[in-house]
Amino acid sequence: MRDYRMFYIDGAWVEPEGTETQDLVNPASEEISGRIALGTVGDVDKAMAAARRAFATWSLATREERLALLRRIKAEFEVRQGDLAAAITEEMGAPASLAGGFHTFLGLGHLDAAIAALEGYEFEEKLGDTLVVKEPIGVCGLITPWNWPINQVTVKVFPALATGCTVVLKPPQLAAYSAQILAEILDAAGVPAGVFNMVQGKGSVIGTALSTHPDVDMISFTGSESVGVQIQKDAAETVKRVCLELGGKSPYIVLDDASTMERVASAVSSMMMNSGQTCSAGSRLLVPAARFEEAKALAAKTAEAVAVGDPVGNVAMGPVVSQEQFDTVQNYIAQGIAEGAELIAGGPGRPEGLNAGFYVKPTVFVSDNSTVIAREEIFGPVLVMIPYEGIEDAIAIANDTDFGLAAYVDGEDIVACRAIARRIRAGAIYLNGGFDFAAPFGGYKRSGNGREWGAHGFAEYLETKSILGHG
Repeated sequence: MRDYRMFYIDGAWVEPEGTETQDLVNPASEEISGRIALGTVGDVDKAMAAARRAFATWSLATREERLALLRRIKAEFEVRQGDLAAAITEEMGAPASLAGGFHTFLGLGHLDAAIAALEGYEFEEKLGDTLVVKEPIGVCGLITPWNWPINQVTVKVFPALATGCTVVLKPPQLAAYSAQILAEILDAAGVPAGVFNMVQGKGSVIGTALSTHPDVDMISFTGSESVGVQIQKDAAETVKRVCLELGGKSPYIVLDDASTMERVASAVSSMMMNSGQTCSAGSRLLVPAARFEEAKALAAKTAEAVAVGDPVGNVAMGPVVSQEQFDTVQNYIAQGIAEGAELIAGGPGRPEGLNAGFYVKPTVFVSDNSTVIAREEIFGPVLVMIPYEGIEDAIAIANDTDFGLAAYVDGEDIVACRAIARRIRAGAIYLNGGFDFAAPFGGYKRSGNGREWGAHGFAEYLETKSILGHG
């Protein structure tokens, strides 16, 4: 049993003001795995006061001082990678190979990216007689989700520290363990008192307190569209900067060539990674109509071959994070069937032999782009296959969505892939599996605003000052 009932405020582990706690459930077994404290507005006030005091000095820290801290954090992070991986598996059900692989790889990658960006970042620019200076925005409230818990924390915390900001982090209730270990890492690395603070608790309490607090200069939130909208409303009273990374319903376009079927299988497998709980997941698979019957058969076979089970074992897919998420995904599967979408793999209920845990069958539907399952973010291992007639039709289907977080284009003709990418209204377009920590990440339309990752992510944490007549 994990017992995390202390908050990290002003460089120390402190008792919370209140007494309310929450038991956390292991999604693989449905058994209680630990307990966290639920913070109050008073806890946020204490953390904010510490962050505001620390900003006066940390904002003036030199590039070399910030780099030294980030490098110490990296050394501690590498020591604790195994602990982080075990926590991620326990808190949200990621298979051990994924938790100890891509999950922690992303956290370390964002740290390396922040270090690389800081080493060469230009914080000043001369424009004639004007000096343009980029300065830290101030105290940042960071609100993160449970689906890629260490990724979502590190992509905010490290750029904030690198640019001279101080932070108050509210980790997700459902995935609180890895954030607690990250706080231990920062403490061991010697982060100055008040520069990093963490308060666990309910979004309706801690998130709202951060969004409305007059001493918070910037809010960075990753999560659902509905919560993001409320945060914008809450932050408007004090005219905060708000960076939002919200939902997605990303198209995955497979071109018609000799490798079409290989790419279809890859698209299905990637959709099931992390139990489909990925905001940028390619959840709409667009396949040439002329190859569609063959693609359907292969997609069904690929989905049915996904090994689902206890995440500490040798499996490709564990459970979804909670009973609530399980119910949500089951409701979408039922709705897809009710709408008349063709179910070709998976379906309602748990996989055979799994009678406990929030396990979902890897599920594939065939539909047009008008159904609810093709238009709303399900956030589970549910893929919708859609046929297209020619590239113009594929682009039209891809853009026919309220979201615009990501898109995928796979094909042997890279020139054609590039041309298609130019016409898709989304913030990140992945061609043939491309990946880059330096690439800015964020959405168009209802997928949010602002950008994270690499040097482009620094901009969210900086203000621009013009000193005219500087000479």
